[in-house]
Amino acid sequence: MAHIIKHDTERSRFETTVDGQLCVADYRLVDKVMVMTHTFVPPPLEGRGIAAEMVEAAMDYARKNDLKVDPRCSYVAVYMRRHPETKALHV
Repeated sequence: MAHIIKHDTERSRFETTVDGQLCVADYRLVDKVMVMTHTFVPPPLEGRGIAAEMVEAAMDYARKNDLKVDPRCSYVAVYMRRHPETKALHV
């Protein structure tokens, strides 16, 4: 099931709330690079693809805004390795 992913530009993160619990993918923007620093999905929600949906939203945002992505978060790094379509975004 797809979740509604929101981009909170003030907090520099992509987020969704599932079963009343907040899930986030944090970044910081440095020049034209989206430095992905952290993803968090509460343990009871793990394994549902929520982190992947948030990271996919971040990648879409980077593409649409001509940004590169620096995957400092280990989850984002693995996501980018598994999705070759993101290779052009990698710093």
